[in-house]
Amino acid sequence: MQESSYHIPVMLSEALEGLNIRPEGTYVDVTFGGGGHSRAILERLGPEGRLYAFDQDEDAARRVESGEWRAASGEQEAGFTFIHENFRHMKNFLRLHGVRQVDGVLADLGVSSHQFDVAERGFSTRLDGELDLRMDRRGEVTARDLVATLPEEELGRLLKLYGELPNARQMARAIVKARGEREIATTFDLREAVSHHLPRGMENKYLAMLFQALRIEVNGELEALKEMLAQAGELLVPGGRLVVISYHSLEDRLVKNFMRSGNFEGEEEKDFYGNVLSPMQPVVRKALQASDEEVARNSRARSARLRVGMRRQ
Repeated sequence: MQESSYHIPVMLSEALEGLNIRPEGTYVDVTFGGGGHSRAILERLGPEGRLYAFDQDEDAARRVESGEWRAASGEQEAGFTFIHENFRHMKNFLRLHGVRQVDGVLADLGVSSHQFDVAERGFSTRLDGELDLRMDRRGEVTARDLVATLPEEELGRLLKLYGELPNARQMARAIVKARGEREIATTFDLREAVSHHLPRGMENKYLAMLFQALRIEVNGELEALKEMLAQAGELLVPGGRLVVISYHSLEDRLVKNFMRSGNFEGEEEKDFYGNVLSPMQPVVRKALQASDEEVARNSRARSARLRVGMRRQ
């Protein structure tokens, strides 16, 4: 499978510019996916440069281990290390490899094109498959487990908090009613259960919000993101760059707050002289968005927001 069909890297040139790559530097791609961003970083590294890539998805790991993914040259590949783990463990696994400081960290959050296109993973609302939604299939809890066991009130809270669904309560009630009649085992079973609560003309949007809520809960995505961002702040050398591409407001808000204030609430703490007490500072004031040309080539880029932060000197 070619990289273009597996996953198209989003906002590639903007991400590379944000990282401000030094040929002899050490970089981390915490969301390897199809390897597009990693390959481009490697192409800009010299013989002394190093790239460490993380991905918890077994399909991504298999592509690297089988040789399906290859760097542009053997020399560049020699500077590449793949780590099959969730990025929330970035600091510990880098230490195992003798790395205590890095020059840049890149995160392309969300679901890869490949994950959307494999029906049995359950990420797509367009394909019928098992209601799974695990990024790491070593995990124990699936979306099927959540819709089968969560009390109505808790399910409604989850759909409101992580899916930002206006009719979260009604959807939760519909799911509980449907599961009392038969098991909700597949993506289409779930679609059918909430079909009467999908506003006309907005069916796909509401389904995407529903699946997003379940996916975030199954994978503990927001907590993992917080842990990764905090670790990036510790690992980066002064002047080192953090580049994050997010796809919904919950992620983007955490990234924005961390880059501006060093915490996830966005509350700036200042010293006696009025200087912000934060390990990070934004490099660009507003999040960057994909160009119209890129969105035309890759619809996934439409919701992408890219932010760049720098470790304070």
